[in-house]
Amino acid sequence: MELIVAVYDDWGIGRDGTQPVALTADRKFFRETTRGAMVIAGRKTIEDFPGKKPLPGRVNLVLTRSEGDIPGFTVCHTPEEAARLAKTAQRAMVIGGGSIYRQMLPLCDKAYVTKVHTTPVSDTFFPNLDADENWELFQILQSGEEDGIAYEMCLYVRKEGQQ
Repeated sequence: MELIVAVYDDWGIGRDGTQPVALTADRKFFRETTRGAMVIAGRKTIEDFPGKKPLPGRVNLVLTRSEGDIPGFTVCHTPEEAARLAKTAQRAMVIGGGSIYRQMLPLCDKAYVTKVHTTPVSDTFFPNLDADENWELFQILQSGEEDGIAYEMCLYVRKEGQQ
């Protein structure tokens, strides 16, 4: 399983359920990277989707403790259930938010991390993979600047035997 996330310099990922700073280049990278994949998100994250609707061109799973159906989403109640369903997909990607990343990170072996070089106030954070001995920066896939903010799209991989 893989994940995709945009982080700020302090590894913050959001505030009040949304991204305080969102770059067009990162949104494009997200669309291209997740297209055709199964995506796994939390209930709060899908509330930030356009129209609160499933992302087109993807199989949408929601990991939630809440009961009931959510139109267009396959509902999972545990990380293990989501991981089992992910194994049925050619590619599965965890797309947030904070609690979903924390629950699913141990099950992932690749992480696409867009580092957005600014530090808006965040109330949700992603684990700092640079400080995690289980992960290593494998490749910088792309870098640039948008509206005066530098960024890099990075690929991290879990070190051998560290799962």
